[in-house]
This record gives sequence, C-alpha cells and structure tokens, in this order.
Amino acid sequence: MVERVLDGRYALEMLIGSGGMADVYRAKDQLLERTVAVKILHQQYENDTEFIARFQREAKAAARITHPNIVNVYDVGVAEGRHYIVMEYVPGRTLKERIKEEGALPVPEALRIARQIAGALAQAHLNRLVHCDIKPHNILVMPDGTVKVADFGIARAVTESTMTYNDSIMGSVHYFSPEQASGTTITPKSDVYSLGIVLYEMLAGRVPFDGNTAVSIARKHIDEEPAPLRGFVPGIPPVVEALVTRMMAKDPVQRPASSALVQDIVRAEQLVGGETAGAPAFDPDATRVLTAEEAQEISSISDAEEDDAPAQEKKPFFRTKKFIFGLVLVLILGFFTGIFLSFGKFWSSVEITVPDVTGKQMTLARQILEDQHLRVSVAETFDADVPVGVVVSQSPEAGTTVKEERMITIYVSKGGEEMEMPNLRGLKQTDAIDRLQKMGLRVGSSYETFSDEEVGTVISQDPRSGTRISKGQSVDITVSKGQKVKKTNVPNVKGVPVDRARSMIEESNLKVGSVAQEENNQAAGTVISQSPAAGTEVDEGTVVRLTVSEGSKSAPKKGKDTKNSDAKGGDKAPSARRIQTEKTE
Repeated sequence: MVERVLDGRYALEMLIGSGGMADVYRAKDQLLERTVAVKILHQQYENDTEFIARFQREAKAAARITHPNIVNVYDVGVAEGRHYIVMEYVPGRTLKERIKEEGALPVPEALRIARQIAGALAQAHLNRLVHCDIKPHNILVMPDGTVKVADFGIARAVTESTMTYNDSIMGSVHYFSPEQASGTTITPKSDVYSLGIVLYEMLAGRVPFDGNTAVSIARKHIDEEPAPLRGFVPGIPPVVEALVTRMMAKDPVQRPASSALVQDIVRAEQLVGGETAGAPAFDPDATRVLTAEEAQEISSISDAEEDDAPAQEKKPFFRTKKFIFGLVLVLILGFFTGIFLSFGKFWSSVEITVPDVTGKQMTLARQILEDQHLRVSVAETFDADVPVGVVVSQSPEAGTTVKEERMITIYVSKGGEEMEMPNLRGLKQTDAIDRLQKMGLRVGSSYETFSDEEVGTVISQDPRSGTRISKGQSVDITVSKGQKVKKTNVPNVKGVPVDRARSMIEESNLKVGSVAQEENNQAAGTVISQSPAAGTEVDEGTVVRLTVSEGSKSAPKKGKDTKNSDAKGGDKAPSARRIQTEKTE
C-alpha cells in the first residue's frame, strides 16, 4: 500500500501498473471524492525539456477528447518535480490478459471489440491526435464488456519527442506500423495498421510477426506478409479476413480511414451474425450526417445521370476552350507559386543559417528545421550505409543563409535498395565476384575449404540465395580448394621379398615405382633399399621406388674356358655391364 498525497490532492493508494515511460497508481481524488488513475512519468525524462513540453501539450489535447471508449483524462500537472496525468480509473483487465487466459476470441466478439476501438480512434483522429501505440496492453475490458482505449495522454508525445531517444524508435514492436518501423511519417492510418494487428491476434490467438530480436520483428512489418488467418481460424468468413488484410496493408494509402473502418466492421458484423447493438436500423426520418462513402455514392449517381443525357445537349468539358485556358493558367500559377514558396519570404529582412540535420532521425530533423522557421519537404532515397529513417543529405546544405519560411528538402534513408540474393554456388570465384559487383553488392570475406568441387569453385555463400538483401551489402563466399589429401607412412619393406613388398606398399595406399636390381649378398628377389625411406609421412598415392637383390655371382670354374674367358676379359666385365644397363633401365 502506497501512502502518499500527490500535489496535495491525489492520495496514491497502490501501484497498479508500470511501463517503460511511467508508473500508474490507483488514487483517491480528495477534492472530488472519486477514484482515479494517476500516471507519473519516470524520473529519467524529467530533465528533457522538449519531451516535457510535448508531453504536457499532447496530454492537454487528449483531455479534450470525449468518447465512451476512451479513458478520460482529467488533469495534467507537476508536483515535486514529477510530471503526472490524472485519468479515469477503469476496473477490469487488459485485452492482452484476456487473450493470454482465454486464447483466440470468437469472430463476433473480436469484431465487437475492434469496432469500439475503431470508434475511439476515429474520435481521436478527428481531434488531430494519433495514438501511435495501439496494442492489447492498452485496451481495457470492463466487466460489462465495454472497451476503453488507454494511454492517449502520452502516446503522441512519446512518439514525436523520443523517437530518437537513445537512438531508439519508441513503441511496441509487435504492433508497429511499417512507417513506424522505418522511422518515416506517422499518420492516423498507422493506428489502423496497429488495430489490424490487434484484430489478427484476437482471431488467431497469436501475433502475426514474431522473432528473436526487435529489429527482426520490425523488418517483418516492412518486408513480409502475415500468414493467412484461415490457417489459424478454419471457416473464418472471407469478409473478415479481407478486412484484416486491408487494415494491415503495407502502404497506408490502401488502409481504410478510421471513420470508414467503423462502418466496415459494422457491415462485417452484420454478415457474420446479423444486426448488432452497434448497428441500429436505418431511420429515414432521422437527422444525420452522410458519411464520406455515402456522399461519394450520391455523387457517382449524379454523374451517371448526367452521362445519360443526349450527346447533343452537352459537349465534353475537357475539350472546351475555357477548360484548356483554365488548365494552362493553373499550371502557370502553380509553377510560379512553387518557386515563390520554395524561396520563402524573400521580402523579409530575417535571414536564417540552415542547421545541419544530416545523420539525425527524420522526426527530429523536421522539428529542428521548423523551430528555425523553415519549411520542410521530405524525400526518400536508397542508402545502404545510413540507417532507415535517418537523414542522408539536405538541400540547401547546412550553413547556407536563407530567408525565413524557405523550403528545406531532407533526403531520408530507406535503407539499401532491396534485391534478391543470387545463387553463386558452382561459379568460379572470379565470376562470382564479377556478378556481385555488377549487382552493386560487395564481396566480404572469402574462405577456403576442402571439398569434392573443383579448386576455385564457390561452394557456399552468406546470405544464402533467395534472401532479400540491400544494395551495397557485403556477401561472404566459401571457395573449394579441392579434395583433402590424406597422409600415410611409408612401410618398411627392406629384406622383404619383392612381391610381398608390393602388397605392403599398395595396402598403405601408395604406388610402386621403378624396381632396380643390384648384385648383393642378400637372397635374390629381396628388397635391399627403398625411397622414400621407411616411416616417412607422405601423401596417399606417392610412388615408392625399390632396389632388389639379384644375389651374388658363383666362383669361376678352372679350365680352358675359364682361362680363355679370363684372357678375353672373363665373365666379370660383361656381368658388370649388364648390371649397369639394368640400373639405367
């Protein structure tokens, strides 16, 4: 139990929640005698003057929103150096807790909850306030089934002022819109995307994108499509799956506006389960405001009726002289207006030195320039060396002196130009490198390893083929250096009969080379020397040369033949010549 009175009015009773930005307490408003929720900003943000200013401004804006599905904001203040907001106390549990406890929700129930959230968002967007952190954790479900959207008090302030806080993008990565993940402009349709994620989770019992790191999940929001809902919810009505798909479109233009989304969900409810409490029967006598869709439908009918008129009664307007003259005039005025506005108030005496915003997050760069009374135009460009959402360059350049209200164009990185990683396996190393360079990719590390492939052939790569990569990214390759040669020891075959010596050498995966004969006292046919020597470690397949004994010559016989032989040089000389010839051979 917390015993503390904040600002002399709010008696804090107990801590009921804590997040990355603030702690939430149940408290007693001693002045009005009612239970409230008090959110106190964490102390680490107390010295961030820009954050505090936006926190107060956006919290006050949220206090002006009145809607049955929004947690009301009663008060904003600072006490003892701590900034706080006082909100409506909502008993019950969060939608996240319900999904964890009960799993996937029935389709009609999920649509009923989504309709209430969409209504709350439509009211907020009407008041020019974007929530930026729609997730089940911020959706409170009351015991009677009523849904309340919380955290409008700081959502916009957190997103705009601390998107680059500690070089981080703030928010809940599982529910990011692609534009939040990439650090580009956030619009009300960013909330529609996040609501699409929440509806997907309610129906499937799981989030569509998950991963081991925040970066990997954020990349999936940008690059990947979610698994079809029908894989988790057999028999899901096609109209519901189509609705979720539209809400989660990567391009914000393809998502429905929050005001139209309410009607889309109502129609889906009617198709799924008949009339709902949120869709009263049409009363033709009731005073009502036509929706944008109904007005467009009426306009289309009027146009069609005009088209049915006889051709002779009207001439195509775009072919008239008035139309052509007006079009030329509009183009000329637009051209000179663009030039006029781009150079700011050239008649003004106020001159401004353009600040350097390169290397800064787009949101922060825009704020810096606008604070200097400059207008900002944002353009996207590919740059693999600059993180997504960070300013690559600007025009005019930093340090240039311009008039106030001058248009400054900032070029924001959207990462490297994406492409599909080619398959390099089987290519020669030089060919693989040439192909990477032609595609605008860089060769990273090059490794060598033994393999059955030919020497110099690429046998693996990182990233693998088919992977989506950015232009300018480094690619590592592994190249074959041929089959690994095994080693063996030369056996000792000295004194072994030549046939046995051959077998021993071949059993050691070596080859027998030349076999020379030499007169020796050892038995004929035995090995008297070998090369390489016994015990030498050599590659398998090495040739071993042998010298084999042909035995010693017998003593010469006495008699004429012997004498004549001796007289003519005897038998010794020819024998020596024969041995020499055999050695040579």
